[in-house]
Amino acid sequence: MIDSEGFRPNVGIVLTSAAGQVLWAKRIGQQAWQFPQGGIKRGESPEAALFRELHEELGLLPQHVEVIGVTSGWLRYRLPQRYLRRPRGRLCIGQKQKWFALRMLGGDQLVRFDASDKPEFDGWRWVDYWLPMDEVVEFKREVYRRALTELAPLLGQSGRQPPEDAPRTAAA
Repeated sequence: MIDSEGFRPNVGIVLTSAAGQVLWAKRIGQQAWQFPQGGIKRGESPEAALFRELHEELGLLPQHVEVIGVTSGWLRYRLPQRYLRRPRGRLCIGQKQKWFALRMLGGDQLVRFDASDKPEFDGWRWVDYWLPMDEVVEFKREVYRRALTELAPLLGQSGRQPPEDAPRTAAA
């Protein structure tokens, strides 16, 4: 489903551990890392998409997490020219996302990639809250910055800010 402006509705998932770290997932067969995310289907609410994607991508069920909050509006990013596509004839220029902050309620063993016939990830790790902003592919960085900044107070990260002088790493 693509809106009238060419953006595909999507949910992003910032899953935190009890220690305040975030789950950082490795795309299958690549060295690219990102937060779990996925499209919202026609007629599906962002919350329903969140729980569907959480299960498909990480094998987690609603009882494995606590929803802490969600971004107040849609955050948008545009795709680079090489990624533009026309599913069903309509040009998709990027994604608009609602970002959800979640807290993991169970142990690490609950995370699994075999809940879907087409897994998107083949690895994951807990990382510092602000690290994804520097490691994600360049065209998603501003959305990650905005989502992490807005969700930080809800996740006990309000005393910190994104590192200004942190070394920038090449996008995986």
